[in-house]
Amino acid sequence: MAQGSAAHEEIMSQNRWSPESWRMKPVAQAPAYPDAAALAEVERQLAGYPPLVFAGEARKLKRALGAAQKGQAFLLQGGDCAESFGEHSADNIRDFFRVFLQMAVVMTFAAASPIVKVGRVAGQFAKPRSSDNETVEGVTLPAYRGDIVNDIGFTRESRVPDPRRQLEAFRQSAATLNLLRAFATGGYANLENVHRWMLGFVKDSPQSGRYQELADRITQTLGFMRAIGLDPEAHPELRQTEFYTSHEALLLGYEQAMTRLDSTSGEFYATSGHMLWIGDRTRQLGGAHVEYARGIRNPIGLKCGPSLQPDDLLRLCETLDPEREPGRLTLITRFGADKVEAHLPGLVRAIQREGRLPLWVCDPMHGNTIKTSTGYKTRPTERIAAEIKQFFAVHKAEGTYAGGVHLEMTGKNVTECTGGARVISEEDLHDRYHTYCDPRLNAEQAIEIAFLVADLLNEERALQPLPVRAAE
Repeated sequence: MAQGSAAHEEIMSQNRWSPESWRMKPVAQAPAYPDAAALAEVERQLAGYPPLVFAGEARKLKRALGAAQKGQAFLLQGGDCAESFGEHSADNIRDFFRVFLQMAVVMTFAAASPIVKVGRVAGQFAKPRSSDNETVEGVTLPAYRGDIVNDIGFTRESRVPDPRRQLEAFRQSAATLNLLRAFATGGYANLENVHRWMLGFVKDSPQSGRYQELADRITQTLGFMRAIGLDPEAHPELRQTEFYTSHEALLLGYEQAMTRLDSTSGEFYATSGHMLWIGDRTRQLGGAHVEYARGIRNPIGLKCGPSLQPDDLLRLCETLDPEREPGRLTLITRFGADKVEAHLPGLVRAIQREGRLPLWVCDPMHGNTIKTSTGYKTRPTERIAAEIKQFFAVHKAEGTYAGGVHLEMTGKNVTECTGGARVISEEDLHDRYHTYCDPRLNAEQAIEIAFLVADLLNEERALQPLPVRAAE
């Protein structure tokens, strides 16, 4: 009996979670910091810093995502591949937010349903790498892992992981969040402002005819609202919006330091962002990243690539969302346009057999990266569009909801992804190729994708009308 009791205690001890229990698990994608004492000191400082976001905000997002699970809302998640210290400016944040709002308005009118707006911003500083090292012209150095870890400059000094960069990442995240909150609630997000920006886009687009009908519908709706007295001055909901932040929970020491016990619920929340996700390279069952994510109460995303098997997905769902809580788990699929039909239906069917209702979201970026003959990584927009279309088609066939898109994008006029209405070619990539990591949709390409999603949402709504009510 005593032996049985000891074995039970051992199992309970292994299952017990704390913000630092991930340290007892294998850690993938961990930077090799040369100075453990300096790293510990930085994490100590961060643990005393104020939260960047609050538990109540994360709970509100979870409720909105729960509505999206049931087809009553749609998730738009997007932003930089990896934020950089050098590009941190008010203009860059403003331009990103402006494009993001235009995309959301286009989708809202198409689906007649709320759009849950979540940026890859104010914390997306770390990047997983396929190799620990990088070789250029015979010189091998540690890989660049994002500005929160080391510098992109290809020198031995630049590539040494420096824990003090985490403090700069915190400061920039706080400044970004401050500006985004001001934009979201201070009048910049006024619906009429957004529509005016969108009309300018439609007017200047080479494919303006395709977009004019929806633009006219929005114009007519706003005119009707003004006629019956629904103007932004009298109705604050028309001049402000809910906007949330997200990033990959890659640097677990930073995340642990930013984890707080919520006095209202008595539960732990990551306060570095409203929603965190586990990447396709760090979703190992029994690994440190899954261990950390299972204990925090934020909404959690899980990237699902071609190597993920249905049985492993079910085990991950049980670990991350054992209570099947609405809005808790978002499955972000990232296959590549040529692999969706081979992989997505099996995952969807496995989830359905278990009676689960996660939020299914399409990441059409990561599986469609190619390298050109000139050495640039790019993503053809036709492949991005094809993966989104197939994502919607599979969910239509399986009787489930296509619940969102997850895009790497910028508000700037970069030349990183080929195609689009203005047809960026491989020869054009060198012109304004500014990304620190993976290629991003530029502002115009991002809005074009929003119109594509709007068409697909409109078709989905015609087949099965969605309830028109706020995602509470």
